[in-house]
Amino acid sequence: MMNKKRVIAVLTLVSLVFLISRGYCEENKAGKDISLSLEDAINMALKNNRDIQIQQEEISVAKANMLAAYGQFLPKVNLDAGYTHNGAILQIPVAGSKKDPGIFSGYKNDNKLGVSIDDSIYNGGANFANFKQAKLGLEVQEETLRSRKLDLEFETKRLYYGLLLAYETERIAKDLVNQAQSHYEDVKNKFSQGTASKFDLLQSKVQVSKLIPELVKARNAIDSIMADFKKLLSLKMRDRITVKEKLAYSPIQINEEEFLKNAYMRRPEMILKSLGVDIGKWQIEMAKAGGRAQVNAGLAYNYRSDNPGNMFNNRHSNWSAGLNVTIPIFDGFSTKAKVQEAKARYAQAGLDKENLSDQIAVDIKRACLDLNQALSIIDASKDNIEEAKEALKIAGISYDNGAGTNIDILDTQVTLSQIEENYSQGIYDYLMAKAFLERSIGEGFLRGGQK
Repeated sequence: MMNKKRVIAVLTLVSLVFLISRGYCEENKAGKDISLSLEDAINMALKNNRDIQIQQEEISVAKANMLAAYGQFLPKVNLDAGYTHNGAILQIPVAGSKKDPGIFSGYKNDNKLGVSIDDSIYNGGANFANFKQAKLGLEVQEETLRSRKLDLEFETKRLYYGLLLAYETERIAKDLVNQAQSHYEDVKNKFSQGTASKFDLLQSKVQVSKLIPELVKARNAIDSIMADFKKLLSLKMRDRITVKEKLAYSPIQINEEEFLKNAYMRRPEMILKSLGVDIGKWQIEMAKAGGRAQVNAGLAYNYRSDNPGNMFNNRHSNWSAGLNVTIPIFDGFSTKAKVQEAKARYAQAGLDKENLSDQIAVDIKRACLDLNQALSIIDASKDNIEEAKEALKIAGISYDNGAGTNIDILDTQVTLSQIEENYSQGIYDYLMAKAFLERSIGEGFLRGGQK
């Protein structure tokens, strides 16, 4: 009896474990429910994007390059050790010397141990120019990261606002279909009572059929944008996203001159062009260094003996110190060619900066025009929505009283939906114009986290 109870208990436990595991797998297979605000979406995109992660590694590389450039100013210290077996050696007696002659001519079993210090005192300014370029290179990678973050943020806004617009478009299409279906049922009742014509009945039925594909398109638009949005956030296609926000806007004060001023100072692409000009200047100095004097110094202290156990004493030690100066006289015009190339690239960098400056002015102008245009559409549509609703109500009453026609109601329904669509599209256009303006200036939604 006890064994039977134990078997039942074991089977029950195994079943529970199986059901729990299966439930977990089914839940995992079904995907996650994720609710996102715009800020949440931007944070998730920045966290999961591989291009951002790659660029962060580029910053680490630039920091290493700057450390290597700084190291060129420091002396190089080496520990030298070695053993050589010589078949024959030259014996040089040194009268009155306290040093073993083998230090100068070598031993059959030659053991060496020493330390040396070498330093480049002056190399025509190449080390300094190289360090400056490495430092600017780090700034370039940091600004490149900021640029990529801003691009990713803009794309996140585009898809997030696109979802909000798609949901609103679906709502409008659904409302229009519901209105058409409700009107069709009303006409159907009137027709059965003999107060509506068959033409009105058929016309109302056809109207419903015409509107349903638009509702299907609106729903497909949501699914399409949602797929792109999940890909951008590195989510699984089976995950379910809900957006926390609604399609709404907050008007901003438009000051084109102030926008342009800020863009010149803060847009990462403009900063990158300025850094490119600075790097070009130091490339010229690097090229000129090839035609300047080179000064190097060295110091060494060595022990040398045929007996490792008796190496560390004054008889087996020796030191040397030296200074080397090299003045280039003629290098086959190599330095001149490099300087000319560097100057040409410096001029190119300046022209690139001017081109971008002109493009920024165009971008700011375009953003301001788009903001004004979208705001005009919003203002015009907002006032007409309530009037269109009132007109639809009046058309319905007139038709019920026999003073209006069926086509009046159908036209008024479509007109209301078009005005609502214009209003929603205007808000979306305004949000995107604002996002484009912020990207053109170099501002991010998450201003504290752009670096």
